[in-house]
Amino acid sequence: MAEGVGRRSGEGRTAARSQVALVSTIGERCRVCYQCVRECPAKAIRIADHKAQVLPERCIGCGVCYQVCTQGAKRILSAVEAVDELLAGPAPVAAILAPSFPAEFIRVDYPHVVGTLRAMGFASVHEVAFGAELVARQYKRLVAQDSGRLWIATTCPAVVGYVRRYHPDLIGSLAPVVSPMIAIARLLRALHGDAIRVVFIGPCIAKKREAATHDLDGEVDEVLTFTELRQMIAARGIDIAAVEPSGFDPPHARDGALFPISGGMLQVAGIEEDLVTGHVMVGDGPAEFVQAIKEAETGIIETRLLELLFCPGCTMGPGMSSNLPHFGRRARVSQFVRQRIAEVDSTAWEAEHRRWAGLSLTRSYSPYDLRMPVPSPEELQRILGDLGKSDPRHELNCGACGYSSCRELASAIYVDLAEPTMCLPHSIETLRTTVRELAHSNEELASTQEALVRSEKLASMGQLAAGIAHEVNNPLGVVIMYAHFLMEQLGERPELREDLTMVVEQADRCKKIVSGLLNFARQNKVEHNLVDVGELVQKAMRSVPPPVNVVVEVENLMRNPMAELDADQITQVLVNFVTNAYAAMPDGGRLRVTARDDDGDRCSLTVADTGTGIPGEHLSRVFEPFFTTKRGGKGTGLGLAVTYGIVKMHRGELAVVSNADPAKGATGTSFTVSLPRRRPENANGHFVAATIPESAAAL
Repeated sequence: MAEGVGRRSGEGRTAARSQVALVSTIGERCRVCYQCVRECPAKAIRIADHKAQVLPERCIGCGVCYQVCTQGAKRILSAVEAVDELLAGPAPVAAILAPSFPAEFIRVDYPHVVGTLRAMGFASVHEVAFGAELVARQYKRLVAQDSGRLWIATTCPAVVGYVRRYHPDLIGSLAPVVSPMIAIARLLRALHGDAIRVVFIGPCIAKKREAATHDLDGEVDEVLTFTELRQMIAARGIDIAAVEPSGFDPPHARDGALFPISGGMLQVAGIEEDLVTGHVMVGDGPAEFVQAIKEAETGIIETRLLELLFCPGCTMGPGMSSNLPHFGRRARVSQFVRQRIAEVDSTAWEAEHRRWAGLSLTRSYSPYDLRMPVPSPEELQRILGDLGKSDPRHELNCGACGYSSCRELASAIYVDLAEPTMCLPHSIETLRTTVRELAHSNEELASTQEALVRSEKLASMGQLAAGIAHEVNNPLGVVIMYAHFLMEQLGERPELREDLTMVVEQADRCKKIVSGLLNFARQNKVEHNLVDVGELVQKAMRSVPPPVNVVVEVENLMRNPMAELDADQITQVLVNFVTNAYAAMPDGGRLRVTARDDDGDRCSLTVADTGTGIPGEHLSRVFEPFFTTKRGGKGTGLGLAVTYGIVKMHRGELAVVSNADPAKGATGTSFTVSLPRRRPENANGHFVAATIPESAAAL
């Protein structure tokens, strides 16, 4: 979002830079680890489309997301091309070098660094440290003039940006003093006029945003990080150690180079941090600076000057490429300061300060309120419920999402900065549920595929059986007829009558087999009629008297016994089940037949016995034609195949549960038929897939 337009010749560049994201995401590299969300103090990272997007208007330019991203998925706005254009232009370009540069260039002395900048085409090279000294004196005067109020130092642009956006009530506490970068830029423009171009070189990304702020009027044309500077040096093939050494252009600085060290500004200004009075406090690092701002807003802090740096000193800025550790960098800066104090003539230095004592170092700040709206308690509770946290005990506050608490995440979701999928525990539980549902779907699909194969097999075998049955039935009838005729003609000849009796018995057996084949192969439609299911069960049981050692129990649990069924076919189904149950209990047992309501649209019939059971390896084959567990000559294996076809033509479902292992509990088998109460509009007599669980659980 634009923050204004400059008035100098560079105002077009200033306006454009104020609208561009300082940090952007390289989408293909982002792994959505939420590390940048977790570390960003401004919560300027929005998770959308499974990518971490930096919101330019919320970003304060601290660069912490760039530093913590292990995938290299963050890109800093580059000024290399713009600086190349300035250096190629007709106007002189001045380089103003941040005092943290000794921590970046650790293998060469400062004259080689300055010489390198001149070799690149910069007309002059100046120390921002002198601007720091001017600013330090301004702070000393400010504190002395108004000792009854809190001032927040404005040397760090990330701190200023944070206060403007997220604590605008503290705008009046921002010290009306420019940063050292702006101070030295104003000095140079006072010396050389507006024709000069100024390029700041330092460790800070937020300086890019500061240079583009409208109230600074385009005083700094471009900002390079040390990393970008090294890119330009490498592109030109310059060897820093081999360039001709050179000194800084005046005015020269002495102890102003201490500014990049935490508390350095106070030492340069001669302001002591008195731990007894607490009139001056220093804080650095993301956690300290955020906490200090919050406490300042609540009025807890009773101090006159609060010096805050977002980084643990500017030497640790995101624009550094040095691999030197923190205290090693501080040591390099301290060493450079000692060298400058020894080199720079104190009398000339004081003269320069008197010369520039009247330079305007003030600025104003306007609020840029981006505080997030707070959801109502009802809306917050709704979002928490969507995250599976309807109970406060479910709020783990694990921080895996990048937010410190579940409620903070819910608030971010409310303003479209976050997604529910960022909640890792909730996502894991959702994934588990999905896996379970997928596994169940796979089981159903496998069962359906198996049933479809069985149906296709039944259809093919039915056609074959029909053809065989019709061809065999006619000659078989002739055999039976002539066998009976011969028996009538034989009279009292028992030796022949016994043989003919055997022929008749076996021919009758063949006739029953052929009849079973025809029943199995038939393709007739279901004749739906409104029947009383309870009466149908009683009728079926009367047609199959039980053995003397079998106890039969019939339970009618139906509140509504009426259903549209084919009574004859369903009776055949029950008879087949009951007949098989009797055969499975040669030593006696108990048979229970139950009719019940499944729901308003379905009813079910269950035939359960306490017989020998069906072995698990045979359970999936019980509805196949010609498969039987009975001894040879005791069954054709067509009964359950016919039953399967009848139930499927009714658009019903079949389930069988059996246990044949006494070690697992009581043995026995239970067949359950679930049928729709009403005639299906698409009932056409075709077979459909059945659900036949392969279970060997005890009854």
